[in-house]
Amino acid sequence: MSTGKFTNLIPRLITALLGAAGIVFGIVYSEWTYFVVFFIICLFSLIEFYKLSGLDGMLPQKTFGTICGLLIFCLSFFIERGDISYRYYFLIFPAVSCVYMIKLYKKFERKPFTNIAYNFLGIFYVAVPFALLNIATFENQAYDYQIIFGSLFILWASDTGAYFAGSMFGKRKLFERISPKKSWEGFAGGAALAFAFAYGLPYFFSAIGHEPTIRSWQWLVIGLII
Repeated sequence: MSTGKFTNLIPRLITALLGAAGIVFGIVYSEWTYFVVFFIICLFSLIEFYKLSGLDGMLPQKTFGTICGLLIFCLSFFIERGDISYRYYFLIFPAVSCVYMIKLYKKFERKPFTNIAYNFLGIFYVAVPFALLNIATFENQAYDYQIIFGSLFILWASDTGAYFAGSMFGKRKLFERISPKKSWEGFAGGAALAFAFAYGLPYFFSAIGHEPTIRSWQWLVIGLII
């Protein structure tokens, strides 16, 4: 690895470690710290999505889309936790549909339906996956962080393995037109480290005193998907 790459790696590594530590603490400490951490991540992800969509000339209702996305995340959390009924999911449809009234009755709107589509895209592309995390982390209204904790570590292992394998051995480009720096060697390194972490997760949970809820072969399937 060259000196330039190593110098560039240090700030990225420090930032990643600090961010990862905060996320892991939020997941493990309690369901409420998990909620706060992922609420904040969902919020900034929605803001960033609508900011980027504006660069393409689109004019989605950024504030409205962000509020709707956060509403979906909060509803799914409190429903899966057992605080409110599943029937509250029906609130999503009238809330999200309000964007039609806002956009179609707004003067000087050139592409209202395109902008509405970007509103929905932000909700489904960003907020819905975060809401699905709540379904994964609650089993019979009881919080269990193992699946999200393990999935994040598999993802980080994949990225780490791909980065180092690609930096040291990468020669054959994977998809040069789409991502010029990606290589087959990096892909193989990322996959190998991800599968190694996936296989060892049940043993890790047992070692820290938690009964594993997912078996090694199931973690390997999750690793394959990730």
